Amino acid sequence: MDKAIVLVSGGLDSATVLAIAAREFECLPLTFDYGQRHAVELRSARAVCEFLGVSEPRVIELDLRTIGGSALTADIEVPKDGVTTGIPVTYVPARNTLFLSYALAYAESVGAHDIFIGVNAVDYSGYPDCRPAFVEAFEKLANLATKAGVEGRTIRLHAPLINMAKAEIIEHGMAMGVDYGLTHSCYDPVNERACGLCDSCRLRKAGFEQAGVSDPTRYR
Repeated sequence: MDKAIVLVSGGLDSATVLAIAAREFECLPLTFDYGQRHAVELRSARAVCEFLGVSEPRVIELDLRTIGGSALTADIEVPKDGVTTGIPVTYVPARNTLFLSYALAYAESVGAHDIFIGVNAVDYSGYPDCRPAFVEAFEKLANLATKAGVEGRTIRLHAPLINMAKAEIIEHGMAMGVDYGLTHSCYDPVNERACGLCDSCRLRKAGFEQAGVSDPTRYR
């Protein structure tokens, strides 16, 4: 099987993407310890990889607290009053651009030509780096800025969830046997229990409700 780099955060979307990629590729999971307040997701990433029978994720340490500018990496309160409009304070500046850059470098180093990311432009928090235009632009950059691209070995960036609602993602994952009880989505957990009120928790809960599936999340 060809190799593929898969960005795995430990969340619902990335678990689904990993299951999709594992059907066709030898998956090399990549995750990031970037100073996020919800670092419990790293444990979930390992659990999801083990459950799906892929290799343990490679962890890149990247301290984005030195930059700040987000409720996930700075002393800024995570909103709990409903899903916000516009770009919320939980947006981490250039996060997906940084993560994909590392994934691209990893791909070149191991001879992989495929990268998977779980961004979604339907049920999401308004992040600019989750849109189809961003995915298309980064794929173009990948083929302009790498040895592989210049030599004609096309780099492909896959975002299979980009146009799917959260309920559709859950239904698709359930059909593939994904155990969502292993995943973590909350931005502001306490003792590893989800708050149930942040944007990410609300979108997750609504997805399970709309899919008619029992929500396995441990809420505080």
